[in-house]
Amino acid sequence: MKLNLTVSKIAQITHAELVSSHPQLKVTSFVTDSRVIRPGDAFIALKGKNHDARQFIPQALQKGALVILAEKGFPIPKDTEASFILVDDSLKALQALAKYHRLNSTLKVAAITGSNGKSTTKQILRAICETAGETIANMGNFNNQFGVPFSLLEIQEKHQYGIFELGASHPGDIEEIAALAVPDVAVITNVSAAHLEFFHDLETVYKTKTEIARCLNFGGTLVYNADDGMLCRLKTEYKGKSLSFGFTSSADLQILKTEKFAFTYKGEAYIFDLTLEPHDQLNAAAAAAAAIALGLYMDQVKKGLLSYTPMPMRMERVQKEKVQFILDCYNANPASMKNALEILGRENTICRIAVLGDMKELGETSKEYHRLVARQLLDNRVEYAFLAGPEMKYAYEKLRDLPGIKVFYAVSPSGWMAELSAVLKKGGTCLVKASRSMNFENILKEI
Repeated sequence: MKLNLTVSKIAQITHAELVSSHPQLKVTSFVTDSRVIRPGDAFIALKGKNHDARQFIPQALQKGALVILAEKGFPIPKDTEASFILVDDSLKALQALAKYHRLNSTLKVAAITGSNGKSTTKQILRAICETAGETIANMGNFNNQFGVPFSLLEIQEKHQYGIFELGASHPGDIEEIAALAVPDVAVITNVSAAHLEFFHDLETVYKTKTEIARCLNFGGTLVYNADDGMLCRLKTEYKGKSLSFGFTSSADLQILKTEKFAFTYKGEAYIFDLTLEPHDQLNAAAAAAAAIALGLYMDQVKKGLLSYTPMPMRMERVQKEKVQFILDCYNANPASMKNALEILGRENTICRIAVLGDMKELGETSKEYHRLVARQLLDNRVEYAFLAGPEMKYAYEKLRDLPGIKVFYAVSPSGWMAELSAVLKKGGTCLVKASRSMNFENILKEI
């Protein structure tokens, strides 16, 4: 965290009670891990559903922490020189600090949400913005109520652009964190069946993702996927400034169906020396549209697109002996599973092998979507399917008696690793895909 605030000002921002003999003491950053505290540090004792860092305050004080931000109810030692900033809710205090810090910065912010593709879109947009100036982006899974404020607090004076991915597991999540980022550009990549255990239906997913539009900075632009069956409604429903992208002719930035990635915008055609799968063409178009909305030029868009390096475990291709693996283990939901199997189906290879694990958090719809995987395996001419996880059993039950595909099932990959190794010796292309919690990337290490 990069701050330059007095403890008195922090108490004011967080609506806290201040217990301090040194109200003008400057805080430049907060430490959240008491194990790494050094003398003079400030410690924020976050309290969550499953943890309460207030228990580590004595350790923090012993190591020399001079400022403690914590929820009320902790007994303050009488002989301490440390300043205590006492709040009602430590998460809300963290978020208030983050919003204050963001609003007192001069950088332009783009926030990205969607059921699929938001991480890739973030990385592409980051690559584009880095051609124009110093750019900050949140890392990995720092896209929730805790991660986004931590990321915003890393903003420094040198930064000109901020690219922040926003994730959601429940209705209201996007509005809560987008309100902290106050984006100048808000991007919605798509709406599909993800986290249905908590959202229940696609309409609720749509309402949650579009919460981001309510949090736009004054004069901000909403960027959305015109191909998406739900988001296309924004053309008439959203009354603010917007910029759409997609393959459809109604999109403001229309992707062309050419060998190289290309699109038209305001009557001009732009061709890039890139060959991308259709889903990544949409991600690249989303990033290009967001960059345009941020005020970047097309030559910067081109330079950034050409410099982008795909992230690991997202349709990552790895050659191992006679097999090309398509490693896509970062996440899995019905839309991304369908897309990955279609890519496998288009491979010109001696053998198509699918190694698939459960798609998590689908709630009551899980059985239906996992059974649909069976149809997709057949439609994409997959010769061998290795399925693992309690939910993938539904796909196995649909496939086990059908001709044209050899299917193996076990609760965990260890149940068919020997059979998989034998099949891979023949060569071919092997898709490895599952939800992150299945840890399917370890399969490559064991083969």
